[in-house]
Order: sequence, then C-alpha cells, then structure tokens
Amino acid sequence: MPHTPVPAQELTSRLTRLRAEMHRHHPDWHMIILDNKIDLYYFTGTMQEGALVVTPDEAVLFVRRSFDCAKRDSLFADIRPMGGFRALREAFPQVPETVFFSTRTMTLQKLSMLQKHLPFTAYLSADHVLSALRAEKSEYERACMRKSGEIHAHVIETLAPALLREGVSEARLCGEICTALLEQGGMGISRFNQPAAEDVLGVCSFGENGLREAALDSPSGTVGTSIAMKSIGSSERRLQNGEPILLDIPCGFRGYHTDKSISFFFGRLADHPQGDLIRAAHEHCVFLEYEIASMLTAGAAPAEIYEKVLAIVDSRFREGFMNGAKFLGHSIGLTMDETPVLAPGFTTPLAAGMTIAVEPKIALPGIGLIGTENTYEVVSHGPAPSLSGACQTLFEISG
Repeated sequence: MPHTPVPAQELTSRLTRLRAEMHRHHPDWHMIILDNKIDLYYFTGTMQEGALVVTPDEAVLFVRRSFDCAKRDSLFADIRPMGGFRALREAFPQVPETVFFSTRTMTLQKLSMLQKHLPFTAYLSADHVLSALRAEKSEYERACMRKSGEIHAHVIETLAPALLREGVSEARLCGEICTALLEQGGMGISRFNQPAAEDVLGVCSFGENGLREAALDSPSGTVGTSIAMKSIGSSERRLQNGEPILLDIPCGFRGYHTDKSISFFFGRLADHPQGDLIRAAHEHCVFLEYEIASMLTAGAAPAEIYEKVLAIVDSRFREGFMNGAKFLGHSIGLTMDETPVLAPGFTTPLAAGMTIAVEPKIALPGIGLIGTENTYEVVSHGPAPSLSGACQTLFEISG
C-alpha cells in the first residue's frame, strides 16, 4: 500500500514562506543549498541522499539515491537525478559569491565537495530562518501531530499499564511499548536536531535508574542498554514490587513527533516508607504541567514562563526539580528538540501554531524520577490543548 505524500500545496507554501523570510532577513540572498534529510523532507516531502537548491526563482531537488523513490514519494515540482555535485553547477551556472547553508548540519567534508564544483567564496547560515519556519506548524502538520498524540495516549495511558509485571526488564518493556506504538500506526523512531544525536526509541527506567545521566540533555535518566547506548533501558534491570517506573517514550506519525512521559508506582504506596512523598511528587508534577499549559498562549515569552514556574515549585522538591536540566519544555515537530525552549534566554514570544512538549520532573534521591509530559499546541487565546492525552493519569499499579 503506498504511503500518503505530503500535499503539493503544503510544499509550495513552505517554499513561499522560505523565500519571504530570506528576503526579510537577507534582502540580497541568491541561493540556499540544503542537504540534511529533515530539511529535505520538510521542503520536498522525501528523504533522499541529495541536495535541494533554492533561489528566488527556482527550486530543484537533486537526488543521488534513490531518484525513483523520490519521484514515487514526492509531489515536489522539480526532481532531477544527481551523479555528483557537478550536476548543481550544470543546472545553476551563475553561482553567487555567497551561498546559504544549514550550518548546524553541514559537514566540512560536504562543504569541501561543494566548493570543488561551485565557485562560491563565502557562506552564511540560514539556521535561524529554517528553525523559525518549522516552529509555527501548518494545519497539515498539526493534524499529523494530533494523530501521533492520539496513538501516543492510547498506548501509554491504556495499554502500557497492562504490560507492567514483576520481573520484566526495562529494555523488554520499552520494546513492547514501542511495538504497540508501531502496531497502532506510529512511525517507530524519534529524531533529534543535534548533528551528533542518534535516533532513539525512548527511555524506560525503574527506581534509581531514572536518576542516571542520559546522553541527551534531558531530565529523564537511564542506565541504557550499554555504555555505548544510553537509551531504551537495561536488559538486566528487572521490575520489582514497590518501585517507581518512568516511561519517556516518543511517538511519531508521518515524520511528526509528540513527546509524552508517564510515571507509575508498581505496588501499593501505603507499603512504601516514603509513599506519601512519592505521591506528593507525582501530584506536584501534574499541578505544574497544568500551570505551564495555562501559560502557553500566543504572546507569552518562554523565559518568563520558566521563571514563573520555578517560583512555584514546592520547596521539598526544588533541589531535585528537573534532575539537573535547565528547561521545562521544548518545541517539537519533525525533530524532538526544536526551538523555542521553555528556558532562560528565549525571549521571543510564542505564536499560535507552535507545539511545545512540557515535562516537569522531580528527582527523589534513593527512590527514582517522577514526572509527567505531554505535547501542547499554542493557540491564540486560552490555555494550550494537549495533543497527547492527559497528565493526570493512573499512577498506582497493583503488583
């Protein structure tokens, strides 16, 4: 069965916005060359090895492999085969002195190869324009994220509790949940915007493993599958009665992600010597998520939201709040870690159509990590609606 392509009108609209923003920020621009798979998918609807060249008047996708796949998958208007970067020079003989790239992802090796065939003498970054374009989602993009969130909520809130049983390993549980997401229509992996970041399944942690440092800048911790992979969870760590569980497992649909975390307590809180503290930490995370969501309105500054929330964190949990991370949430879409971020320094106001993952978490020394997380859509008026389900969910699971 063929997959549904990104609509041609959507691709045309994105190119139109790109040119408009480039004219606004760089009135004398003449050429952008993009090679990152996320940028290619955003503007052309296909992920191939190749390059997209955009000028004020033309846009051509050059594909090294696979041209046939690109033609089958994409409704982009101009797709051409590419044996090498010489094809770009042949199609664009008038190369400007300055070319724009996504310097966040362009490698020195690729830059050297381009300079060998294209006689530009300088280059500038288009990253600020590209990230701003992706921050405000179209109705098509938000619809993809709503579908991802629907799958997400069903699996994490409804199916996951039934998978909890004594003796299951972290890795096995994470794998079972990811399999359930796939079976419900999820795309099966989550992507990051950092050049060296790996695509991952998610994190499942029992007890104090949730306090371990992960490879990513995240409050969620894990011992990982090995020293070489700080993700998923351990195949040796088995669930025991009387332990907290943290699931931080993303979902995606047609390339677009939602992020969601959920905490459970496996057993009876009444039997745990610090059961009241664990329950209070969970209830406080629920409270904070609701408070943050109520502030996610168009015009609000992320840095101000961050400061307001820090001021209302319960003093009992202030030291372990966010487990060392210096943010409360992050923009999300084609990658998990987009901008803006609910953190100091992000002063540009939020706009309707942005999508933000909100993730208050509390580290309890000697116990584990407790937290909630959902993905929200910023709207013009009123609190942001959740795309990925509830934050006040079943917490105590009988062992």
